[in-house]
Amino acid sequence: MSDAYLPILLIFGVSALNAVFMVALSHILNPRRPTPQKAMPYESGMIPLGDTRARFSVKFYLVAISFIVFDLEAVFLIPWAVEMRALGWSGFVAASIFVAVLTAGLVYEWKKGGLDWD
Repeated sequence: MSDAYLPILLIFGVSALNAVFMVALSHILNPRRPTPQKAMPYESGMIPLGDTRARFSVKFYLVAISFIVFDLEAVFLIPWAVEMRALGWSGFVAASIFVAVLTAGLVYEWKKGGLDWD
């Protein structure tokens, strides 16, 4: 193994030992005093009403995924906008194709009703 990888392995080793040490120390120093209030599923101490494992609608997840996709669009387009002049027409065409594919996805999702909250 090359000597260039030795510092990286050393950092990984120290990190692993630190993680094991912290977990062991927390188990040693942690006083275990369970109470009914600590066993409740909410931190506020309120009595839970109904089932705590309520199911979310699939539309919630679709909107969340859409948000992530269009947030990443901005992450990819900002560096392109900064270097737009240096990239020339090939960069413009590539970014236009990227935006066109995302627009087609948005139109598809809109037509399928993925953005309706009814």
